[in-house]
Amino acid sequence: MHSRILRATLALSLALVGACASPPPSPAVAKVATVEVPLYAPLPELLTAGQPTASDWAGIAAQGVATVINLRPEAEMQGRDEAAEVAAAGMQYLSLPVAGAADLDADNATRLRELLAAASGKVLLHCASANRAGALLALAQMQTGMDPEQALQLGRDAGMRSTEARVRELLQEAPIDTCLAAACP
Repeated sequence: MHSRILRATLALSLALVGACASPPPSPAVAKVATVEVPLYAPLPELLTAGQPTASDWAGIAAQGVATVINLRPEAEMQGRDEAAEVAAAGMQYLSLPVAGAADLDADNATRLRELLAAASGKVLLHCASANRAGALLALAQMQTGMDPEQALQLGRDAGMRSTEARVRELLQEAPIDTCLAAACP
């Protein structure tokens, strides 16, 4: 019995010495880029945001975003070359200038649906504060037949705030044209 205990102790000691002599490989630590701008996730393959900083693009790409749609007109960009910044981070850049609440209309909602349908992978839709992004997304979803209250909630989830009044105004003037699923881009 004594020899069994001695052999077990010796085996355990050798195993511990072996383990200490060659430590197990440490797991790889992935450096995760940070994103300063708050990101909303109203739909599984869509993020919305206000204006990302130039240093945010790597972190946004790390979130799986493949396409960026900028709603800000050139006049709002203060000389930034966002297309180059986005391309440098390995993403596709698209622009749909929506200058303000007056540009929230059925035509721009249709253009947004077309851009979203043509985009590859996860999309980031942004403006200066996510307000226009949420509003235009709500209008686009109403065009696909989504219930207006559900579309408004989706818009709020995407960052819509003060532009909700404009979206509701459009609903009062004339219901948003919807398309049949087969005819929707």
